[in-house]
Amino acid sequence: MLGSVLPPGVVWHESFGDPPGVRPLPEEESLVARAVPRRRAEFATARWCARQALSSFGHADTPILSGPKREPLWPKGIVGSMTHCDGYRAAAVASDDVVVSIGIDAEPDQPVPDGVLGAVASPEEQMAVGRLLADRPVVAWDRLLFSAKESVYKAWFPITGRWLGFEDAHVAFGDGVFSARILVDSPLPVFRGRWAAEGGLVVTSVVVQA
Repeated sequence: MLGSVLPPGVVWHESFGDPPGVRPLPEEESLVARAVPRRRAEFATARWCARQALSSFGHADTPILSGPKREPLWPKGIVGSMTHCDGYRAAAVASDDVVVSIGIDAEPDQPVPDGVLGAVASPEEQMAVGRLLADRPVVAWDRLLFSAKESVYKAWFPITGRWLGFEDAHVAFGDGVFSARILVDSPLPVFRGRWAAEGGLVVTSVVVQA
């Protein structure tokens, strides 16, 4: 599923469950030492997916630690992103001479809980979501909007090292694509991404090419 929203040059791996025996590497244990079993399994499988993808670059056994803002720390010369939700875990990586930054996100293709849309979307975005839901109700557009903004943030942070709020990006959807106009000072005024909805999931990606 993830491959449908990623360009050539990005290596990815996905899993629709937690493979038996997959555990965090010893160096990663401290990151989930107090986590509940479900969170621990998500963490371990997402990083297992990342290592499957990283094996293309000779990093099959590399621990993936976290930075001060919980961002994943990739091997030198590599950029990447990970995601997980109920029933799905995935990672995407690329060489930093091909891609500057990657953001991926997966969510259940279900409406967001009450109150969430108002917290993550501007009035204009809410109206657009309403129109999309009326025209094409088979996709949970409110959840897709949330996912797109998550992917934008994941691609934004490695470039800027700064927080980007939900209110700081305005997202507009096309057929399988979206654009995010950044409303704060940014090295890129617009981030462009791709989306897909299939099998009860929505996935989004933003890939900033070198």
